[in-house]
Amino acid sequence: MTLDTTHINQQRMPFDDQAELWLFGYGSLIWKAEFPYHERHPAHICGWARRFWQGSHDHRGTPKAPGRVVTLVNEPDAICQGMAYRIDAETLRPLDIREKNGYLREIVTLHFTDGSHTEGLVYIATEDNAAFLGEAPLNAMAEQIASAHGPSGPNRDYLLNLATSLEGLGAEDRHVFELAERVRRCPP
Repeated sequence: MTLDTTHINQQRMPFDDQAELWLFGYGSLIWKAEFPYHERHPAHICGWARRFWQGSHDHRGTPKAPGRVVTLVNEPDAICQGMAYRIDAETLRPLDIREKNGYLREIVTLHFTDGSHTEGLVYIATEDNAAFLGEAPLNAMAEQIASAHGPSGPNRDYLLNLATSLEGLGAEDRHVFELAERVRRCPP
């Protein structure tokens, strides 16, 4: 099941197209930034944990066989590492379409490796959206990810690219790394 949040995001958080802002990527936006940006830097946000709890019916799965992609869940002591991009607000239009399946823009504080911080946007799919799958045993999630395939390719590739990107950032993410190890053991 899907919920197109494109118009919701544009109505609830409008920006002047000429404005510049920061965007935080914690999933495919880390390695697949197919949008223009002025600069990018490793960053992290506090109080959020990355989880493969969001269904992907439009990119890494289908309505009948959804894949699993990441969203963020509140976890008070968590640190979520990712990539921050300084973009023009007009770049949000194609990103709103890319992230339309239940993701809403939220404002967070981005922390950079040099110790500075700033406000930025992040797309989060909460448990009240129609595509939210929620928690499941790691083996069940790994099997679903290993078998799902959608218009953007195999769900397996999404997970393994994310794991590789996080390793490249020196990030710690037990959830992603344990899932990646289990998916590697699943037949393609």
